[in-house]
Amino acid sequence: MVKCSEEEVRVANVSMRDVAALAEVSHGTVSHFLNHPDRVSAKTAQRIQRAIETLGFVPNQAGRQLRMGKSATIAYIAPDVSNPFFATIAEGAEERAAEHGLSVFVANSRRQRAREDAYLDLFEQHRVRGMLVASHEPIEDRLALVRKRGTPSVLMGQVAVSEDQPSVSIDDVLGGRLAAEHLLQLGRRRIAFVGGPLGVRQVADRLQGASDAIRESGSATLEVVNVVERTVAGGRAVARELLARAAAVRPDGVFAVNDLLGLGMMQVLSSEGVRVPDDLALIGYDDIEFAESSIVPLSSIRPPHEAFGYAAIELLVTELSGRTEDPHQVFPPALVPRTSTTGEPIHTDV
Repeated sequence: MVKCSEEEVRVANVSMRDVAALAEVSHGTVSHFLNHPDRVSAKTAQRIQRAIETLGFVPNQAGRQLRMGKSATIAYIAPDVSNPFFATIAEGAEERAAEHGLSVFVANSRRQRAREDAYLDLFEQHRVRGMLVASHEPIEDRLALVRKRGTPSVLMGQVAVSEDQPSVSIDDVLGGRLAAEHLLQLGRRRIAFVGGPLGVRQVADRLQGASDAIRESGSATLEVVNVVERTVAGGRAVARELLARAAAVRPDGVFAVNDLLGLGMMQVLSSEGVRVPDDLALIGYDDIEFAESSIVPLSSIRPPHEAFGYAAIELLVTELSGRTEDPHQVFPPALVPRTSTTGEPIHTDV
């Protein structure tokens, strides 16, 4: 049995009435200070703040939400928080949510559907105000059930099929085309697409865009290297496979479906004496912070990271308010060329 000291018990049981008594104000004035500070004079606010600090009072947000009948928390279910791309989106969402008086709780599904379902259940039970959900699998039917029970959501990273499901996404077909066209314009003709699983919508769209560009060129080939994990370790494994081939049959251009794969490949290629981009030009996708700071700065396709998170929050707020706007926002990505394809640093404002 865990025992608490007398002081710990006293602090844990501090109530708003205790704060009001010490500050010599009414219970309602303390409530205004916590919920509507503009209704309290500066002098009174100082007394209440001193009382709160003296007593160690912590407002009970759960009780407040119960009284108000709504939460001030939004949940963001991300597929992989170790990927800086999703972390940057979360930062943008948090910044915009704060402007609406909302906070964001981030959960990591680890690309596992069972964890996604568990988090959906958990956040619905905790009556969050709404959810941002990024999944690499079809999940609209599941979100529709949650929405029917009163919790709205925004689907992140893929265009929703239903008009009732708001979504924000990247035009990944365009992104794949931009990457392949860049390699083609640099004279690369044996191009490899490194990514997977191919059943993931975002991966398939990027492959489609690259395939369209290669086919239209009429003079290049595209090899598809399917990978299970889109990680640095996965990129290292692919690079070792390519190095096991004779130099004449290796690709001279590689489009990695995300930057983590590209950076993993870069590590092995550089350590084994392959000159990037002289022997092999390499471009990634997502333009994470580490792409530019790599030993050979990595060219990439850049989505609008912060704007993506902003847009998701605005769509959710619109849904909460009952307003009707375009439920699906699709952002175009941009090419960011760097040394790994051009051979020389290029400073670009994107």
